[in-house]
Amino acid sequence: MTSPTTPGGANYSTTDASSPVPMGVPVTSFNHYASAQRAVDFLSDNKFPVQHSAIIGQDLRLVEKVTGRLTTAKAALAGAATGAWLGLLIGLLFGLWSDRPLGWVLTVLVSVLIFAFWGAVFGAIAHAMTGGQRDFASRSTIVAGRYDLLVEPSHVEQATQLLSRLTDARRQAP
Repeated sequence: MTSPTTPGGANYSTTDASSPVPMGVPVTSFNHYASAQRAVDFLSDNKFPVQHSAIIGQDLRLVEKVTGRLTTAKAALAGAATGAWLGLLIGLLFGLWSDRPLGWVLTVLVSVLIFAFWGAVFGAIAHAMTGGQRDFASRSTIVAGRYDLLVEPSHVEQATQLLSRLTDARRQAP
């Protein structure tokens, strides 16, 4: 945990109840979200009114992890998989009205195959139309540099006292 103010001594308090961003006074900061969560959980365990607090991520950045090359074949395979799922859903819905005992199985199977085929076709065409501009697959996530624990001004003293107990307990732990 760090000091009760943010770098530069910024104060986030406001009286604007219509603000979509939770506001309050920063009581501490953490390097990891899990640590901020543990602190709020500790406050809750000690009967602190946690509805008057917020965890705010600061210094946000986008991290994109490249997972591999994306070829036309891989794009077609992904399209086929998506089409198969859609075909399964449609096939099950249409299969409900089948009047033959095993007619619903055939309906589902044909729907999966047709939708998988067209999914593959559209996946391959969509990838080919990019002209090689993005020939890789990736996953994106947003991470914060730090997480500030904000508390409404009327509860700052109580939160600070409780969190100092959490800090003391961690120092005494083996």
